[in-house]
Amino acid sequence: MSNTRYAITMVAVLSLIVLVIVVASRCVDNDNAGTATDTFPVSLAEVEAAEPGRRELNIQHWQTDAGSRVLYVQTDQLPMVDVRLVFNAGSARDGDKAGLASLTNALLDQGADGLGVDEIATGFENLGARFGSSSHRDMALVTLTSLNDAEFLEPALALTERILRAPDFPEDALSRVRTRMQQGLLMQQQVPGPQVSRAFQETLFGDHPYGIPSSGTLESLPQVQRDDLRDFYQRYYTAGNAVIAIVGALDEDEARALARRLSEALPEGERASPLPQAHPPAEPVSRHITFNSTQTHIQIGTQVIGRDHEDYVALYVGNHVFGGGGFSAILMDQVRQRRGLVYGISSSITPMAAAAPFQIGLQTGNDNADEALGLTLSLLEQFVEEGPTDEQVRQAIDYLTGSFAMSTASNSAIVGQLGSIGFYDLPLDYMDQFQRDIAAVTPEQIRDALRRHLDPTRLAIASIGPRAPEARLPDDMDDDTEVSL
Repeated sequence: MSNTRYAITMVAVLSLIVLVIVVASRCVDNDNAGTATDTFPVSLAEVEAAEPGRRELNIQHWQTDAGSRVLYVQTDQLPMVDVRLVFNAGSARDGDKAGLASLTNALLDQGADGLGVDEIATGFENLGARFGSSSHRDMALVTLTSLNDAEFLEPALALTERILRAPDFPEDALSRVRTRMQQGLLMQQQVPGPQVSRAFQETLFGDHPYGIPSSGTLESLPQVQRDDLRDFYQRYYTAGNAVIAIVGALDEDEARALARRLSEALPEGERASPLPQAHPPAEPVSRHITFNSTQTHIQIGTQVIGRDHEDYVALYVGNHVFGGGGFSAILMDQVRQRRGLVYGISSSITPMAAAAPFQIGLQTGNDNADEALGLTLSLLEQFVEEGPTDEQVRQAIDYLTGSFAMSTASNSAIVGQLGSIGFYDLPLDYMDQFQRDIAAVTPEQIRDALRRHLDPTRLAIASIGPRAPEARLPDDMDDDTEVSL
């Protein structure tokens, strides 16, 4: 067996061992999993007692001479290095050519510095390294995972540098990827989920840059040309617009050298200007897509406050109680478990750079659509007015603080945390402080935050199905009936 294959095999074995240990130590009793009273098996105090060093990551940070912000954590459990470059280059920067950010990101490894797509792929494969890229609304990512031994890491870094320094954006690759994206959009027209998600984003955000479809449209994609990709790359994939997160078996000097190499490979440039802040709808707004199906998909939401607001933690915990906590959440208990009106229902808060949409999603049979929508809106109005109970908050805190154990369970998890901390300009101790704030939140704080920031009379609603649903309370309720939360 060659040295390369031997090294890769040993890393895979070690990774499997670590994964088994982590899963075994965190798993829930299978006999109780998925019940309405299911909670995470450890509390914050138990996490701190069992793993006193896990939560205190030693995060080093600096700025390269080229202007990139760097966050670094040394971990020596595995002979691996994870690198994540985060650019303020998501689809919110598309302008009038929806899909531009996605196309630019997708073509990075399709040809660079005279290398073809096969040469790039084979180069990383022969080194046992993994190169990746992805594009989102706020950000674009470039990632590299490699063995830390110089025999493998050095050529993997050199290949990454060539990609960052001189992406070719070949015409044939552009045509191929664009066609694939167009085919994906055509396939989405055959299923309801992606259509209602896109309609909800457009309904909620309107003319805001977040309303731009990340994957483009059938009309916009043909307008994106090679020069557009080059211009977008030169404008947004710059050293000054990059956060470099590094986690793994490197000392600080080695990490600084790695960050310097990647930063200097990027075009010169400054940080992208802030996006305009998104706001809640001024009045209720709805959109329906007529679609021949046996189910109706509904998405409901509005804008709330971001993670930098003092009330965000209270809303975060409140959302977990209301719809983010699986089978223990109010929505799942009342709408599915007790009345069987939906196949699935949940809620979420997604903080981004210029928005933090609160969103409810549900799927229901067409005959139940009116009652499911009516009950969901009634539950939301009641929850905003009354807030959660002491017991609901206690269970949410136990689950949320316990689940943070997985946020540093692997290099990839840590590098993801570092990338977000750097991109959103969060304090280095943000994760630790976030846990402490969650553990201290009270039902009164949640109720007050809900009343201040979540207006159930200013909602955006998008739906897809044979007809538009009309909110109606279930037959076993009337307008004066209060649901027991």
